[in-house]
Amino acid sequence: MNSDYNKIKKIMSSTASILNTSMKMEDIFAAIMSRNDNKKAAIYYDEKGHLKTYKYSKTKRNAYEFASVISKYMLQKPKHRPIVLKLSNGPHWSEAFWAILMSGYKPLLIDARTSKEGTDNLINQSKAIAIVTDDKNEYEIHKFSLNDLLKEEKTLSHALDWENEVIFCSSGTTGDVKLMVFNGENLCHQLNASSNMYESTSDIVTSKPMRMLAMIPFHHIFGFVAVYLWYAFYGACMVYPRSVASNEILTMCQKVKITHVYSVPLFWDSLALGIERKFAMLSDDKKDLMDKMIGFNTKKISMMEAGNASSKVVLSAVQKNLLGNKVRFCISGGGYLNSKTLNLINGVGYHLYNGYGMTELGVISVELSPDVLDRLKGSIGKPFLGIDFKLKKKNKKDATGELFVRSKITHVREIIGGKEQDVNLDEEGYFATGDIAECDSSNRYYIRGRIKDIIINSDGENIFPDELEIFYKKIPNVTNLCVLGVDVPGTTNQKIVIALEVPNHITDEQLEQVKNDVIEIGKTLPKKTVIKDIYLATGKLPMANNMKVKRFMVKKGIETNSKDYVNINAKKETKKFKGFDQKTIESIVVPLRDLFSKILVLPKFKIEDDGHWINDLGGDSMNYVQLILDIQEQFKVTIPETKYGQLTCINDFAMEIARLQKNKK
Repeated sequence: MNSDYNKIKKIMSSTASILNTSMKMEDIFAAIMSRNDNKKAAIYYDEKGHLKTYKYSKTKRNAYEFASVISKYMLQKPKHRPIVLKLSNGPHWSEAFWAILMSGYKPLLIDARTSKEGTDNLINQSKAIAIVTDDKNEYEIHKFSLNDLLKEEKTLSHALDWENEVIFCSSGTTGDVKLMVFNGENLCHQLNASSNMYESTSDIVTSKPMRMLAMIPFHHIFGFVAVYLWYAFYGACMVYPRSVASNEILTMCQKVKITHVYSVPLFWDSLALGIERKFAMLSDDKKDLMDKMIGFNTKKISMMEAGNASSKVVLSAVQKNLLGNKVRFCISGGGYLNSKTLNLINGVGYHLYNGYGMTELGVISVELSPDVLDRLKGSIGKPFLGIDFKLKKKNKKDATGELFVRSKITHVREIIGGKEQDVNLDEEGYFATGDIAECDSSNRYYIRGRIKDIIINSDGENIFPDELEIFYKKIPNVTNLCVLGVDVPGTTNQKIVIALEVPNHITDEQLEQVKNDVIEIGKTLPKKTVIKDIYLATGKLPMANNMKVKRFMVKKGIETNSKDYVNINAKKETKKFKGFDQKTIESIVVPLRDLFSKILVLPKFKIEDDGHWINDLGGDSMNYVQLILDIQEQFKVTIPETKYGQLTCINDFAMEIARLQKNKK
């Protein structure tokens, strides 16, 4: 054990050596490649669905070759400008990243799923002069596809002209986007921040081959630092799944014996829910065994009380059907972590820790205690080496306050609306995170929520929506949700509401049950936290980097009466048609909504009476014909063929049916 500890200490403490270089991006690249030349760098699926692997030596060669292609086509272009990197995770992402830098350009890292409009906006605001992407869109700047970089004729004799800055962007892609600029010194200090982690845990890095699941997008600070930067430096092999679908992730973890899984709360909540459902299908005696196993692994019961449930054989059998039994370390980051999820994942033997970071700051703390009781508290641990935290409280009696951070990792510059500006720090050099935190007697920190998300009730009390959402996440037929405060007109107060995303196939009966579940759960919670209104999202809830719901967008939508959100108790108003009795129109519109819902396989609340059959509701010409036939049968009318295609929404059909029925009389 002591020998293994010394090996881990040597691996981790070696990151400090990066501070003895000139601390530029090229120094990080050189260190990663020289340390790991003969180690496996990537495991991935090729186009034929076969698992492939290659070493860091090939990563290095590909990066140089990609740089030669970029340099050739950018020969007449000015240096040290941004080049957008818009690729999904894969072995070639890192090669394109380093190639952009060694060609003399700043990589601007963005989500591969960013829309054409959002991408154009980022290009304009950053003044980027090229883009590396596999999307099919055309851009006004030079576009490199992966195929271009792989197939173009290359030379390794071109001169390198290293750039030293990397640009990350906020999750918003319309309007003025905040771009954060990091340099090589920032990222060298980010590496060094992890150099003493071995003192707390021997699991975060192992002396044996490490296989890191590369599911968090590398354009995101969490994925870039905690998954790629740290573990490329440590010589881990990045494992790239074909998709982030749950079944694919589980299969990949089991097949290639993943050792490290870092992801967001959404993933861990989903995994925990899947485990619960599997356990619910077991016989009573097996359920009892699982309960005891979880109780033993979370130190709630003794080995004697657990009996056979404490056996490693039982634990291994359970893990075999989940993430496999080689996983050594798990981190959740990017949002609030459910305490029930923490308990269940740790209970099945996976050491799940909570971490914290921001795009502006990098990854700056992780709970590292090997004691499960510390992990279950949900703390983000203590600040890493070289990082200082402080809390700014409104008064001394407050347990919580805004978290401020000081470190050499903090980004050096910002670009907002195309204009560069300095980072806003306080007089002591601290950056305001906008997060409310609490610190315990052991100097561990706990994130309670975002300042802008705090709900202030009529008594002036602060309600943290993240903590409320936990209770509603298991409601059947709810695929996503968001608890938030919306302003009460004419007052300074807010009311607590919940916005729910439900599947298209949900029935009226299931929707009513969802409503009842929300109400019943509320009865078990303190009165001050009761949900006042339930809203249904007509589309998907807006997500930041596919990690957490953008509450500010939901809040704006609800407060402006956007059609994107429907109050579950709101009665739809039927349009009035001149010359027709309102009761007659309603007798037509109500069954029409049922027909539209049935044919489109959409719940009625998602169907606006003026929603276009194709453009808004997703219908097509085939089911349009079916709609005509069903309308003619139900309302005993004949729709003239000249009207086909002209009648595009419920209101159009209602008016035509009313006219035809009136003429029959």
